[in-house]
Amino acid sequence: MRERYGDDTLTHPEFDPDLWIEVGSSGGPDKNRVYGLSNTTADNLWSTHSVSTIGSSQSKEFVALQQHTAQLTEKYDNLQAEYAQFRAEQRAESKQLKASQAQQKAEYEAAHEQQKVAYEQLREMIMNMSNSGTCAPNIFWLYNHQPPPGSPPPPPTPPLY
Repeated sequence: MRERYGDDTLTHPEFDPDLWIEVGSSGGPDKNRVYGLSNTTADNLWSTHSVSTIGSSQSKEFVALQQHTAQLTEKYDNLQAEYAQFRAEQRAESKQLKASQAQQKAEYEAAHEQQKVAYEQLREMIMNMSNSGTCAPNIFWLYNHQPPPGSPPPPPTPPLY
């Protein structure tokens, strides 16, 4: 450890798998055995070292994915809030539109009733006038009825262009 990291033990790592493999496989009495790690052999240590390296790169990717997930979650929450606000605005506009339509319908029905009353009053006034003999002859009589017998035929209809 001193050859690789110097005399200051505070700068030494707690575990250096490459150094353990180098010392463990240096041809001692039990070649390819790493002492101090129970039944660990150099081959097992190499596979552990490669998993550890992959694990550290995966943990960086995992942190990056967590950050990306947090950003996406925040965007989703913002979109969900915007959608809720949009729906509330749509409901309010729909209520206003329905109220306006109901008001227009009521106004139409009131105007229609007034028109019906005015028509009935006019009809009644005309009937009273015709029964009393104060009504002028109907100028539309020729168009509404057949001409009386012996009268000249109606003028020809003008051609349609």
